[in-house]
Amino acid sequence: MRIFDFSLLRRLFSFATPYKGSLYISMVLTIVLAVLSPLRPYLIQVTVDKYISSQWMRMLVTITLVQIGVLLLESVVRFTFSYLTNWLGQSVIKDLRVAVYRKIVKLNLSFFDRTPIGTLTTRTINDIEAINDVFSEGIISIVADLLMIVAILVVMFVEDWRLTLISLSPFPVLIIATWMFKESVNKSFHRVRNAVAALNAFVQEHITGMVVVQAFSAEKREYARFRQINKDHRQANIDAIFAYSVFYPVVEIILAISLGLMVWWGANKVLSYEVTQGVMIAFIMYLNLLFRPLRILADKFNTLQMGLVAGERVFRILDSGDHIADSGQQPAIAVRGEITFDHVYFAYTEDRYVLKDISFHANPGETIAIVGHTGSGKTTIISILNRLYEIQQGHIKIDGIDINDYTLAGLRSKIGVVLQDVFLFSGSIYENITLRNPAISRERVEQAARLIGMHEFIMQLPGGYDYQVMERGSTLSLGQRQLISFVRALLYDPSILILDEATSSVDTESEMLIQQAIDKLIAGRTAIVIAHRLSTISKASKIIVLDKGEIREMGTHEELLKLGGFYYKLHSMQFKKAVNTP
Repeated sequence: MRIFDFSLLRRLFSFATPYKGSLYISMVLTIVLAVLSPLRPYLIQVTVDKYISSQWMRMLVTITLVQIGVLLLESVVRFTFSYLTNWLGQSVIKDLRVAVYRKIVKLNLSFFDRTPIGTLTTRTINDIEAINDVFSEGIISIVADLLMIVAILVVMFVEDWRLTLISLSPFPVLIIATWMFKESVNKSFHRVRNAVAALNAFVQEHITGMVVVQAFSAEKREYARFRQINKDHRQANIDAIFAYSVFYPVVEIILAISLGLMVWWGANKVLSYEVTQGVMIAFIMYLNLLFRPLRILADKFNTLQMGLVAGERVFRILDSGDHIADSGQQPAIAVRGEITFDHVYFAYTEDRYVLKDISFHANPGETIAIVGHTGSGKTTIISILNRLYEIQQGHIKIDGIDINDYTLAGLRSKIGVVLQDVFLFSGSIYENITLRNPAISRERVEQAARLIGMHEFIMQLPGGYDYQVMERGSTLSLGQRQLISFVRALLYDPSILILDEATSSVDTESEMLIQQAIDKLIAGRTAIVIAHRLSTISKASKIIVLDKGEIREMGTHEELLKLGGFYYKLHSMQFKKAVNTP
C-alpha cells in the first residue's frame, strides 16, 4: 500500500454517507475547537496585563467568569466531537461488517478451500474494528489537531514573532523524532496485525481439531508452535511499546528545552519592558497546548495508516470475484427432478480436472447411485449440482433448464442434502432442524422427525426440541447428528434428494431407521445416493461407477455384476470382507 492512499480513504468515507449529518457536524466542531484552543491563554494574558496590574477587580471577576464559560464551552464541544466521531466510526463498522458477512455467505466454496477460517475471522472482527479508528482517532481527529496547531501558531506569531521563533527552535529535532517514531510503530503494527491473524487461524484450527491433537499425543508439539506464534505477537507489541517509551520522553525533553529558551529570552525582554508578563504566561500555555497534540499526532497517523491497511484487507474480500453469480430468473417453483449432465468438466484449481466428460441422465423419480474409490469425484458431482462450485465445461440441467438459469435460492430449495460430515450449530435441536426459518412450524418438524423415528429420542432429551446442542453438536453421537440432519432434509420436502454417505456414521439400528425413511422419502422423488456400502444401493435405478473423475461403468446392479468390471471388483471386495468379518 502507498504511504497514504487517498482513494482507499475516500472509499472508507463512502460508508459514512448515510451518516453525513454527523460527519459534517464533526468537521464544523474541528473548526470550533481550533478557535477555542488559544482563547483561554489569550484571556489569561489580558487578565494579567490589564486587570491584575491595574487592580480592576470588577473586570477581573467578569473575565474570570468568561474564562470559566470558555472552558465549559470547550469541554462540551470536545465531548460532542469525541462522541460523534466514535458514534460515526461504530455506525460505519456496523454497516461494513454486515456488508462483509453478506459477501462471505455468497462466496464460492473454493474461496474457503484456500482461505483459513482464522484469517476470515480476523478480517470480519479485528480488521473492521481497526477501521473504527479511522473515524474516531484518524483523519477527523488529525485534522482537528492540525487546525488547533495552526491556530495556536498564528496567535503566537501575532503576539510576538521573535519569542515564537525562539520557542520553536527545537522543533526540527521533534520532527525527526516524530518521523522515526512513526516508521518504527508502523512496522510494529504491521507485525502485530499479521501475528493476530496467525494466532486466530492457529487457535481456530486447533480447537476445532483438538480430538486429533489429543488422539495422536501431539499436545506438546502444538503447544510449542503456539508458544512461538504467541512470542512473535508479544515481540511485535514490545517493539511498539519501546518506540512509545522512547518517543514520549523525547517530546517532554524538547518541550522543556522550548520552555527554557522561551523563559531565558523572554525574561530579559520582560525586564526591559519589551514583553509583558501576561505574554510570558500565555506563551507557556501556548507551548503546552501546542505539544499536547504533537505528542499523539504521529500515533494518530499510524492509527490511521493501520486502519487503511485493515480497510485494504477488508475491501479485498468485498472485491473478491469468487462468488456464485445469481443471475438466473427461473424461480424453480415446480421441479419434477429430471437431471442431465452433459459432457461436464470440473477443476478446483485451473486445468487439474477432477471430473472429466461426465454425462448421465436421471428421469424424475429415479434413484441414481454413484460409487467409486475415495477421490474419484463422487462428492464433487453433488457439489456442482447444487452450484456450490461452477463448472468449467459442459452443462447441467434440471427439467431441461440449465441450472445457471435458476435463481440460487430457487435451485437449492428443491435439493435436499444429507452429508457425511454433519455440521450442527450452537442452539436448540429445533433451530438446527429449521435453520431458524420462522416459516417452519414445530408441527411440521415433529411430523418429519416421526417419519424417521427421531421424535421419541428427541423428546427424551432435556427440553425436547429445545435441547441446546453445543458447537458442532458435540453433545450428540455421530449417528444422532446424522439423523437430525436427515430430519432437516426431509423438512424442506425437496424434489431432488442427495445422500452423501448418509448411513456411514450410524449403527445398524439407526441405519435401519434411515433406510426405512429413505424408502418413504424417495418415492416420487429423484435421488442421488453416494455410498460405500453397495448393499444399500442394489435397488437403484442406475448405478454410476466413477474412477479418477471419469465414468467407467453405468447400469443396474445386475447389469454391472454381469460385466465383471470395476463394480464387480468393488462388490466382490466388500462381499469378501463381509464374509470374513467375524
